[in-house]
Amino acid sequence: MSLFNLARNALFTLDPETAHGVSIAALKSGLVPSCRIVPDERLKVTVAGLQFQNPVGLAAGYDKNAEVPEAILRLGFGFTEVGTLTPKPQQGNPRPRIFRLVEDEGVINRLGFNNEGHAAAHTRLSALKTRGIVGVNIGANKDSADRIADYVAGIHRFAALASYFTVNISSPNTPGLRDLQARESLSALLSAVLLARDEEAVRTGRRVPVFLKIAPDLTEEGMDDIAAEVLSHALDGLIVSNTTLARDGLKDARQSGEAGGLSGKPLFARSTAVLARMRKRIGPDLPLIGVGGVSSAETALEKIRAGADLVQVYSCMVYRGPGLAAEIVRGLSAEMQRIGATSISEEKSRHLEKWNAYPL
Repeated sequence: MSLFNLARNALFTLDPETAHGVSIAALKSGLVPSCRIVPDERLKVTVAGLQFQNPVGLAAGYDKNAEVPEAILRLGFGFTEVGTLTPKPQQGNPRPRIFRLVEDEGVINRLGFNNEGHAAAHTRLSALKTRGIVGVNIGANKDSADRIADYVAGIHRFAALASYFTVNISSPNTPGLRDLQARESLSALLSAVLLARDEEAVRTGRRVPVFLKIAPDLTEEGMDDIAAEVLSHALDGLIVSNTTLARDGLKDARQSGEAGGLSGKPLFARSTAVLARMRKRIGPDLPLIGVGGVSSAETALEKIRAGADLVQVYSCMVYRGPGLAAEIVRGLSAEMQRIGATSISEEKSRHLEKWNAYPL
């Protein structure tokens, strides 16, 4: 039994949120060893003007308060994303609010943007000693009278520190948040956010890319609307996708009825199908980050073959451990060697039609 399996058995005796806190503390203390990866030129990707050493990132939701971005990057990730951050601190929804679906290797959460707010994260990000690629995921407070203003505040607060921004309007755990995906609301939001970004570019001399994170529970019409607004606003990219409200095909009858967003392995097929549909709508050039159920080099590569430029992992680490990123990166290198590819970007969209045909 591996060291991680022993640790996982111990962590699984704790409730999921406590276990998450233990893992953050372990990264802070240095108890989690770094993962050495041999650099591979074939895995380097340039997206939105940023140069990624490899295409595997950690999704938002793990390092909510920007406590351990440097430790995460030392695990082999090509980039990491902190947040979701809201202007004011908020506790989120009542506990318990995270549930493991062990048989499915899935997770349901209804956290509700629990975080310590902009000020605390800004202090931590300002103190970083190494400057890897660290994205900042921004959101709105639950009780906000003006949610668009909350996103704009995030742009202004972190413009000098973020490698990129993610505008998160797709969490199912803040009532009404997904309404911002509707076309008229999305147009107003993107206009305001990109104006703030451009104002900060003049002030700081840095034009920070802005990505939009969308839900996997969209209709074809909803995807049409989002694609049209993304293209008309010259957004820098899309992240597909957040958690799903669907519960199809789950084995865990006990936990699967919990309210919240489902992530992990059960999300892979649906999120990949939505990714491919968005790729077809927005064309070959706009960057896409694929998220949802990435648990191996094979699933990471399939996201890329469905149209992604980069991928992110999170929930599958609960079951596979902190070495997952390094394992995926090594596996991608081995596959590039096996097929004789000179760059992983050569594989992008090879299976686009296959995933567009996948039924939602």
